[in-house]
Amino acid sequence: MSEKKTGILGGFKAFLMRGNVIDLAVAVVIGAAFTNIVNSVVKGVINPIVGAFGTTDLDRYAACLKGPCVRKASGEVTQGVYIQWGSVLSATLTFLITAAVVYFLMLLPMKRWQDRQAARRPEDGGPAAPTEIELLAQIRDTLVEQRRGPGSDSVPAQR
Repeated sequence: MSEKKTGILGGFKAFLMRGNVIDLAVAVVIGAAFTNIVNSVVKGVINPIVGAFGTTDLDRYAACLKGPCVRKASGEVTQGVYIQWGSVLSATLTFLITAAVVYFLMLLPMKRWQDRQAARRPEDGGPAAPTEIELLAQIRDTLVEQRRGPGSDSVPAQR
């Protein structure tokens, strides 16, 4: 029974220590922190800019689908059916800002760095290096030529 537990726990430990799992965990933690930054930018910068044309709270933008529509001061709908397109707009802006920052500040520089690294590496298009067996065969053939002497047509005996 203890071997089974050790095997299961050992397998679980191996799973956790794989590079992919640790990289994913780091990405989730950084992503969560980054989401807070983006939400702050949307609430602190984007919403006031949009607020210049209306209200600074995008969640207040709504259309009355079935009326009469009545809301409390807190924003809670008491009567009617609202389509809250402001919250959809806010989520869309958050997504677009997040995607732009990830692309321009993370992916694009990483791609440029990888391209520079690839340019520094020698190209694989050249002739392949001879294998050890091919080198030994070349050495053997050279030694055989040297033994025979120039202009000799005789073939050495095979052993």
